[in-house]
Amino acid sequence: MKFHVNRDVFSEAVSFVVKLLPQRNPQPILAGVLIEASADGLSLAAFDYEASARTTIEATVDEPGTILVHGRLLSDIASRLPNAPVEIAVDEDNGILLTCGSARFTLASMPVQEYPAIPEVSGDSGLVPGEDFATAIAQVAFAASRDDVTPVLTGVQLEVSGTSLSLVATDRYRVALREIPWDGGGTASDESTTALVPARTLTEVGKTFAHGGDISIAFSGTGDREIIAFTAGNKTVTSLLIKGNFPPVRRLFPEQTEHHAVVNTADLAEAVRRVSLVLDRSAPLRFTFTTDAVSMDASGTEQARATESVDANLVGEDVTLGLNPQYLLESLGAVKSEFVRITFTSSENANKLSPVLITPQTSVDRAEESFRYLLQPNLLLR
Repeated sequence: MKFHVNRDVFSEAVSFVVKLLPQRNPQPILAGVLIEASADGLSLAAFDYEASARTTIEATVDEPGTILVHGRLLSDIASRLPNAPVEIAVDEDNGILLTCGSARFTLASMPVQEYPAIPEVSGDSGLVPGEDFATAIAQVAFAASRDDVTPVLTGVQLEVSGTSLSLVATDRYRVALREIPWDGGGTASDESTTALVPARTLTEVGKTFAHGGDISIAFSGTGDREIIAFTAGNKTVTSLLIKGNFPPVRRLFPEQTEHHAVVNTADLAEAVRRVSLVLDRSAPLRFTFTTDAVSMDASGTEQARATESVDANLVGEDVTLGLNPQYLLESLGAVKSEFVRITFTSSENANKLSPVLITPQTSVDRAEESFRYLLQPNLLLR
């Protein structure tokens, strides 16, 4: 095999396919990148049985063929090559020779025949706007659990219903929900389609495809090998779905939203960051909402204490509650609006704290419901 390719195009392609591979893989063969050279150009792919990435790029192919080479090493090399065309060839001993300007590398080849087949997806598909999808992922994925003890909570639930795609994530203490338009190509049905995708994989998809125009999302497979594929331009990412039943968290969102406060998002976030500096790591921050302000009060170790207030517009009775400051800050970063509405929900159980609902507010009196975030308050000990 022998081909010539543009350095920048090749480096970007290698970087893309290795991005989803785990840093440490128990099977060395899965650390490889599969490169196929043909008359149609160059195809690069990586697969670890759970996620795959594939892209095609233009190249001058002198001799077609297929090689498997260590992915992260190739990515590191490609990102530091001089500004010159890249030539890759296989020598008589099956070694891989990479030449770029005066730089020359000899790499060991890995056995292609031992590499698993890259998944192909041919199921139902639809389109979502790339920028909207990337924003939605960023608004939701952070709320997924990082604890592998409960695998279903480490994923983001995608649900297609009619002309809408919703993304939902929870770690038991909070729930994030975002809805965006879905174009099923005229095949929209009343039946919903769901897919539970690992949050880590989905986050990389959002970063990669944020500016790639429309993204095609396809569902395929059955049983234990159900997969989802994301395609934009010449790039495709597939992911094995998480098996299990995602908790029915949608029913937690309240229908009545009369009791609420509207606060400037940036002002509240800055105040929370300052006041929480004195808090112990897991301690809640005390919030008191009154007619025209929200005040924060934090007591920490070594008699440290901090207070601050921010202008607010409260509708309803005064409220005092404790919130995890980091969870609140993450939600404030996700609303993407000048103002935020904090709604105080009610519960039929008088002994149970009711969650607060956080939604974007484009102005003091104009709400936006496409993104919703539920946060469970903490017990205050004083």
